Amino acid sequence: MILGGADRARHNRAGRRYARVPHQRTARMLASAAAISCVVAIAIWVPVLTGGSASEPEELTAQTVPQAEASAPDESAAAPATEDAAKFAAPRQLEPSKEEIARLAAGIESMNYPQAGSGKLQTVPGGAKAPKSDAKVHTLRIKVEHDLPIDGEQFSQFVLTTLNDKRSWTRDGYSFARSDGKADTSLILASPETSEKLCRPLRTHGKVSCRNGNNVVLNVYRWIEGADDFGTDLTAYREYLVNHEVGHRLGHGHVSCPAKGKPAPVMMQQTYSTGDCRYNAWPYP
Repeated sequence: MILGGADRARHNRAGRRYARVPHQRTARMLASAAAISCVVAIAIWVPVLTGGSASEPEELTAQTVPQAEASAPDESAAAPATEDAAKFAAPRQLEPSKEEIARLAAGIESMNYPQAGSGKLQTVPGGAKAPKSDAKVHTLRIKVEHDLPIDGEQFSQFVLTTLNDKRSWTRDGYSFARSDGKADTSLILASPETSEKLCRPLRTHGKVSCRNGNNVVLNVYRWIEGADDFGTDLTAYREYLVNHEVGHRLGHGHVSCPAKGKPAPVMMQQTYSTGDCRYNAWPYP
């Protein structure tokens, strides 16, 4: 365990006190210290095991910043969804055509989204059962920030179709369902500034996405703009983004390019660069 400055000072003072304890008390003192160490270790590991701590943001090194202000987004607030983007987030085809990819890429220039949204997150109503009832069912509650030009139902279909694809985490024994009530994960599409708040204490600078506790936060900036190394293949980038951040929620960390010319692992930070690898959207391509 690495101690901070204050903890190290207390640790040193404690060490000096232990040095003065008579020999007949040494065994009892060491036993007490061991018990305290076990409690501390449990306290550190429990949040990790229960999904209560934040993962590193998708493309950035985590940096500590102050906790979100009291005015952080109200996730329970509901507001009417916008409906002017049916052409934007159409349900993904398993093998999207070149024409579909070109259409999605061309739509980027016509899409407008706020840098700072209202902060009001609307849960997409309705649900969908997991396609495989004998698998480990992981339920998502999908939310879209109120003033984004995204159709929530179509966005939800895209997410569920991606995750239940045979190339996704289904190979690990998962099957994904959607609920507008209690769920294992809240998957949120938010504006750059709102996503920055939701990712705290991680720093995303409003540019990337993250997994924070039980929340998977997708930045609409990336959803619309994609990433350089994916070129015009916006559909593949969105599949990658969903698989990557949900992968963090399932316990996967970042990895690097295994060899030149190989498909990039889905847990590689492909938004910034695929390095010597080729872009890839899937855990099991």
